[in-house]
Amino acid sequence: MKQALNDETLFISIEKADAERLILLNVFKWPIWTKEVSTFPWSYQTQEIAYILEGEVTVTPKNGGDAVSFGAGDLVTFPAGLSCVWHIKKPLRKHYQFS
Repeated sequence: MKQALNDETLFISIEKADAERLILLNVFKWPIWTKEVSTFPWSYQTQEIAYILEGEVTVTPKNGGDAVSFGAGDLVTFPAGLSCVWHIKKPLRKHYQFS
């Protein structure tokens, strides 16, 4: 699933990746980040790919794009240049990589 933002070159991509894709990306060697239930602004200077291990999150783009929700098992790509607000609804644990 892809969620387009106002600028068609920016979108949050959410997919259910199979084990083969996760291994090819080396996901399980990426660092892990955890965060309690909270709401905070965030801006991406570079692309981030995250594999969600636990939790439930809604991210709302600041440019007026639609909010997107994701959780455990989702592989999410955030584009460089995105400014958004994170709403962590259930404690988050994710593997992540910035490029």
